[in-house]
Amino acid sequence: MTGTEKHNRQLRVVIIGAGMSGILAAIKLRQSGYQHVAIYEKAGRIGGTWRDNSYPGLSCDVPAHAYTYSFAPNAEWSRHMAPGPEIQAYFEHMVKQHDLASCIHFNKEVTACEWLGDAWRLGTRDCGFEEADVVIAAAGVLHHPKYPQLQGLQKFEGDCFHSARWDHGAALDGKRIGVIGNGSTGAQLISALAGRAAKLTHFQRTAQWILPVENPAFTEAQKQALRDDPELLKQAQASESYLAIVDHFTRAVIDANSPELAHLQAAVEENLERSITDPVLREKLRPQYRAACKRLIVSPDYYQAIQHPQVALVNDGIECVEFCGIRTRDGVLHELDVLVLATGFHADRFVRDMNVVGSNGRVLNEVWAERSFAYLAMSVPGFPNFFMLNGPSGPVGNFSLIDVAEAQWNYIAQLLEPLREGRYQQISVGQTAMDDYEVSRIEAARNTVWASGCSSWYLDAQGIPATWPWSYAHFREVMTTPDFAHFDCA
Repeated sequence: MTGTEKHNRQLRVVIIGAGMSGILAAIKLRQSGYQHVAIYEKAGRIGGTWRDNSYPGLSCDVPAHAYTYSFAPNAEWSRHMAPGPEIQAYFEHMVKQHDLASCIHFNKEVTACEWLGDAWRLGTRDCGFEEADVVIAAAGVLHHPKYPQLQGLQKFEGDCFHSARWDHGAALDGKRIGVIGNGSTGAQLISALAGRAAKLTHFQRTAQWILPVENPAFTEAQKQALRDDPELLKQAQASESYLAIVDHFTRAVIDANSPELAHLQAAVEENLERSITDPVLREKLRPQYRAACKRLIVSPDYYQAIQHPQVALVNDGIECVEFCGIRTRDGVLHELDVLVLATGFHADRFVRDMNVVGSNGRVLNEVWAERSFAYLAMSVPGFPNFFMLNGPSGPVGNFSLIDVAEAQWNYIAQLLEPLREGRYQQISVGQTAMDDYEVSRIEAARNTVWASGCSSWYLDAQGIPATWPWSYAHFREVMTTPDFAHFDCA
């Protein structure tokens, strides 16, 4: 085979999901000269989590300038932490700017992927089929809503919906609103609805630590300065202060005995003590676990909102849901007009719900029966040419997932090159490399703050933290260049 012939193979690449990661993959593939690229999207428009979530108060808890593609800085963000609709608009602009509309197939939910020995056969819910040499699974992490198992929930006669399936036809102003769940979504909802509802009740199962981060608006002068100076705009994407915060936070979470975690603990405790004046309410809001054991909530105003005269915090436990409200275990009936379920997502699903069958009939759901896993969050043994973005064990804790996805894509792109050149027909991580990675990952995970004694969506069914347990600097380092000795290539 000559050097010229090596580059003649036109790989057919199918990307599953038109959210942040899927759009990124399509842009990068197009820029690298891939001609046969298709995105299969289960919904009717792009956006992923920013499409699915549209609740009042939605914003990103990563600074806006850090939550952009490295190649597409944005001078128009309105606030330090961008509102959800602006982020959705940013991704829509990316699709338009990079002319991706023609390669996106909407309302095409992939239900099955089967390796045929030399290609993937994808089946969709509408009984369609497609073949691909490479599959990029960019389905996301938090996209399967988790509904609470509450007695009588179906009996409630008011408006009731999950926060990720927001009913924009439901009246909110002057209504009695209940919010179940006090993660980031619950906190943002309380901040947004305090003062709008006649009565706003926050049903708390477990108190959360809250880090106070202000969210000021950018002035027109600040935005104009960024428009006028591309170098200043690039600096805003990766400011030294933000990178220092990321480094400090990662040192805190990967070592439960670190001075960085002690510093973080002091900051959230001081925020609680300073912000809540009522000692009874303060103790209701005081977690019985260490800071960052659960995903840390970043909020400039939740503590202020929960002290609003028309807002109540209830932590007595829910006995049942009745037709007119929620009855707690102390016997009190909290009458409601609207019930919002801010109860999170099934964080272990990843590409589950699809029936993925690899070489020799290996079924991914069976392989993942004990826990979801993937080498460097991207590849699973026996599933050739099948790569995940933000897959199992990725760094999902309070970081910019755009930065994570770009680093992963740099790695995956290098794996694709020998396929494109025709040197290999298939590639997937080897079993030994996978086993060694999992052993070291699980050992490291036991020392993280996530394993320090709380229940969270970071933990798998065996109670092992399922996220990246090493420093973010180490993640970026290993993403630089693949070690092909760790992969089965044929």
